[in-house]
Parts: sequence; structure tokens; C-alpha cells
Amino acid sequence: MIDSGDELGVSWLNQRAQQLARLSAAHPLLIDLAVCVTVAAASVVGLSTQRHLTAIAGVFCVALCAPLLLRRVSPALCFAGVTIVALAQWLLAVPQLADASVLIALYWVTLDGSLRAAALAATIVEAGAIMAALRWSPSEPLKIWVGLTGLATAAGVLGVSIRQRRALLASLQEKAARLEIERDQEGRLGAAAERARIAREMHDIVAHNLSVMIALADGATYAMDSSPERAAEATRRVAATGREALIEMRRLLGVLRDQSSAQPLEPQPSLDRLDELLARVHAAGIPVTMDLDGDPHELADGVQLTVFRVAQEALTNTLKHATRPTRAHLALSCRPGRVELEVTDTGAHRSAATPGGRGLHGMRERAASYGGELEAGPGPRGGWRVHLRLDPDADFQALAR
Repeated sequence: MIDSGDELGVSWLNQRAQQLARLSAAHPLLIDLAVCVTVAAASVVGLSTQRHLTAIAGVFCVALCAPLLLRRVSPALCFAGVTIVALAQWLLAVPQLADASVLIALYWVTLDGSLRAAALAATIVEAGAIMAALRWSPSEPLKIWVGLTGLATAAGVLGVSIRQRRALLASLQEKAARLEIERDQEGRLGAAAERARIAREMHDIVAHNLSVMIALADGATYAMDSSPERAAEATRRVAATGREALIEMRRLLGVLRDQSSAQPLEPQPSLDRLDELLARVHAAGIPVTMDLDGDPHELADGVQLTVFRVAQEALTNTLKHATRPTRAHLALSCRPGRVELEVTDTGAHRSAATPGGRGLHGMRERAASYGGELEAGPGPRGGWRVHLRLDPDADFQALAR
């Protein structure tokens, strides 16, 4: 385990490294100049201590450190300048601490240069280590070569390690940015899908209930003088239908609120409310009959909602567009893996734009979501016909194949 002293030391080193990185990014030339001056000063002190500080040694000290200022221009050019001066020193002078410029230049090449340049620089430095060991330590060349090779390897490995760490951080930042963009896109797509769903539900609720209310209000107006009781009943049904529509709209819009409601939301309508739908249309002045084949309660909730909304929209179109008198008939067949609904009426439809309306478009989208299709158009014996076919197991069968 790491004790608190080690943790404090690591934290202090990380802070100093971050400060140095920020300073280097803000003042790059100043940092390079500081490195150059530091190496040159250390070399002069070393030469003075060893009593080797001569004019030619001073010239090579400056010449070895000066190319380090070319790092920002090109790491390869910086390394080439240092190695050329180092070769001249190998021929004419003695070694000194300024030779560390070769290691610094190698580090910069492996850090910022191309991979080919880094490999070539490492090869040149290794060759220089062999040449230095043979010339300046003929008695123990292996010892000097091992030491110089170790220093060169450390410089190269440090540069490669930091280079890989930078690449990893850059890839992680890119991945994070890409994931953020994808998250935003998914959010926008989800919001668009939810808006489309809410718009479809709103259309189904508003169009149907308003059509029923208009038909009931017209009937109440006609019967007000001749049959006040029937007019009063129609008026009560208008109020009941309006209240039901308002409840459904509040329930639907409740999903848009930020704060959760204290009361649980009412479930989506199922085929249990089909009789209520037919009674409402009948009360609006259009007799409706129904044939049922199979048990609709065995259908999934989403399938029941789709069938109910299609029946509601089809009867709404009959209320809005069919001439009176007219009758409507609903046939529902629930077989394993296949659901069919047919809604027909006997009246002539006044609106030629019905096939392209928003309601039929929404019905086709609902049918397509369950692998089915919807047909709407004039019936073979007159009137209007809406035929829905659903295949609820289409997605499962496709996955099984």
C-alpha cells in the first residue's frame, strides 16, 4: 500500500508537471532557451572543475547547445545540427557535459518527429556511442558503450512513452467528443420520435372527439324544437365527450411535464373500450355493428392500441366525411400471428382529400410498426373501406431467421 507521504510526493510531482506543461505551452521559446542555457552552464562548470575549459571546448559547448533552439522549427533539424557538431567534437576535442544535447535532441525527435526520423536518430546515437567508447575510453570501451547506450535508450523510451500517452489522450478526447455528439443526436432523434408520437395521439383524440361533439351538437340543434328530451340527451353526451377528451389530453401531456404527477397516468386505451367507442359513434347518429372473431385480450398492449386507434380514426372519418344516412360496420379477426380489422360504411364520402390526410398517414405508420399494412379507399359496394392487417410476430420471425 502507498503511505500518505508517497501520495503527497506523487501529487506534488503531478502538480509541478502540470505547471511546467502550461508554462511550456505559453512560452515555448523561453523553455527551449532555458534548457539550452542550463546545459551550457552545467558543461562550463564541469569543464572548469576538470581544468579542461579551453577556447575550443567553449566553442563546442556553445555549438552543441545552440541547435536546441531549432526544436520548434523541426526536431529532425535540431537533431541533425547537434550530431554534426558532436561529430566535429569527436574529431577535434574532448567530451563534455554539453554532449547531453544529443540525448535531448533524440528525446525531442522520438516525441514529436516521424517514426522514420526517430528510428534513424536512434541508430545514429547508437553509432555515436560506439565511436565515443572507442575513441575516448580505449581501455574500457564496453563499460562506456553500455553506459551511453543506456542513456540513449532511456531518452528514446521516454520520448516514445510520452508520445503514446499523448496519442491515447487525444484518442480518448476524440472518442468522448464523438460520444457526446452521438448522445446529442440520439436525444434529438428520440425527441423527434416522441413529438411525432404525441402529435399522432393528439390527432386521434382531438379529431375523434370533436367530430362526435359536432355531430351531437348538430343533432341537438335539429331536435331542440321537435324533441327537447333527445336534444337534452345529446347535449349531455357533448359534455361527457368533451370531458373525456380533456382527460385524455391531460394524460397525454402529462409525459411532457418535468415533475412527476402525484396521480398515476391512465393506461393507453385497449380493445376493452371498443364497445364504448361504438356507442359514442352510434349516439352521434351513425349506427355501428361489429363482428368479432377470436379473443382480442390475448393481443399485446401495443397491438390493441394500434387496432383501437385505427378503428377510432376510421369511424371519425365516417363522422366527418360520410353523407347521411349511413351505417358503419366493424369486423375484427384475432388469429395467432395475424390480426385483421375492416371498417366499412355505406355513405358517399364528400372529401376527396381523405386518403392523404394526417389521420391515414398516422394509421399507416402504426400498421408498419407491427409489420403490417393499411388500405383505405372506396368500398366495392360504395361507401368507404379501411382494412388493417398486422403481423405482430414479424420482427421476432426475422430475428429467428
